[in-house]
Amino acid sequence: MTVLPLPPREYLPHLRSLTGAFAAEASGDLGNPVPYCGDWTKRDLVTHLGNVHRWAAGIVRTGELSDQDFDVSPSGDLAPWYAESAAELLDALEAADPADSCWVFGAAEKAKGFWFRRQVHETAVHLVDLFGARGRAAQLDPLIAADGVLEVLGTMLPRVARWKHQVPLAAPIALRATDTGHSWTVVPGEPPELGEGEAVATVAAPARDLLLLLWKRTDAQPEIAGDEGVAKEFLAARMTP
Repeated sequence: MTVLPLPPREYLPHLRSLTGAFAAEASGDLGNPVPYCGDWTKRDLVTHLGNVHRWAAGIVRTGELSDQDFDVSPSGDLAPWYAESAAELLDALEAADPADSCWVFGAAEKAKGFWFRRQVHETAVHLVDLFGARGRAAQLDPLIAADGVLEVLGTMLPRVARWKHQVPLAAPIALRATDTGHSWTVVPGEPPELGEGEAVATVAAPARDLLLLLWKRTDAQPEIAGDEGVAKEFLAARMTP
């Protein structure tokens, strides 16, 4: 079983694939609503991700936090503009030393390697969103989806909890990706955290389904063995931005 997270540079082929798929889908009727994204349209989503890529590229190049301007958008077809945004990000990451000091959010190591992984998962979740605007399901590499689950539990959940969003957990539970074999135990705390303990419930599903469940991108119900009440209360909480 592959150890997660991956070494930073191993994320680059995945990022190229994901951004390529996103660029190919970032055309057509940009007024389509995007499921699970409030009142966003397809145009809003493409604009957002393109600007996130440009913002992250600037951070990687300089190592410093830069202002966020996620509403800048050209008129007309956004696909070429998005492709340029993705290329800018990939060029910055290719040229970067992952070990170099860099601004990151949360408690992650303050190194450029953070952004190799973060931009993969940013793109993966929004690729699902983009396909959803046409009623289609985007496929994700199960390994990347499993790593995305780990990122939510280890990075996003603590960050969101600091914004005063309560994440209740009465007893340890386990999450298991049935396709990759990865599993994680989450234990009570302020906020809940990855750890060890006797799980009172196990939530089992393919990695992609677990990822979308944690990001609130699906209404599908996973298989839960054990104390459903404890597991469902945890899964209902907001864990991502």
